[in-house]
Amino acid sequence: MKKFNGQVVSNKMDKTAVVEVVRFKTHPLYRKKIKVKRKFSVHDEKGVKLGDRVIIGEIRPMSKTKKWQIMEVIDQTKGK
Repeated sequence: MKKFNGQVVSNKMDKTAVVEVVRFKTHPLYRKKIKVKRKFSVHDEKGVKLGDRVIIGEIRPMSKTKKWQIMEVIDQTKGK
């Protein structure tokens, strides 16, 4: 099962949040580190807030775009 760390960038939908995962990839020829960002639609039972750091894990497809679920909240933001 795949797992990623990411940050919640949107939580306006019902039981769905958008999590942005940032990782670094090495260029095959020049060996330079490149920052790669990807957004995942995730199932949200925990009610996360904007800016929370979370761990997401792969699950069975719940809809056309939701194939991930929030497993754990690492760091909660204060305020919003």
